[in-house]
Amino acid sequence: MVNADEVREVLDGALVSVLSYDDGSGGVSSHPMLPLYNPENKKLYFTSSILFSRKIQKIKRNPKVSVIFTGRNFIRASKYHVVLVRGDAKIYEKDLHEGWEWLLSLWRKKEPYIDAFLKQRIALPLFWERAVIEVTPAETLVWEGGDTSREPVKVML
Repeated sequence: MVNADEVREVLDGALVSVLSYDDGSGGVSSHPMLPLYNPENKKLYFTSSILFSRKIQKIKRNPKVSVIFTGRNFIRASKYHVVLVRGDAKIYEKDLHEGWEWLLSLWRKKEPYIDAFLKQRIALPLFWERAVIEVTPAETLVWEGGDTSREPVKVML
């Protein structure tokens, strides 16, 4: 049976996840994104360049989101599971220039070369103007061993 520690390891070790939200016209929009999991408050974080602000506006209108973690090649964890997190998103965009920098320690764990990009901040100013998407998990479904032919189990983080 899968346990919460194994699920947290998947969230923490994932290099990519897919964030999905209501597109405002009866459909769903999904985007691959770098997930940043904070084990202290058990929340997921994403940063999004203001170049992609439509996503931010749509999530603000309807904060119900889901995030799927799938693809063994993209998850560094001792035990692989497919994980779906459903939750409520909150957008932080008060300080687009530096308001996301507190996430750098989590980001650096997954992409150590981020510091090299930060040195080029002047050359890519719009890329570094970022909003933060915070997801508070409401439900976590897990397909043990990545076997999606079976029913998922609910796990409390």
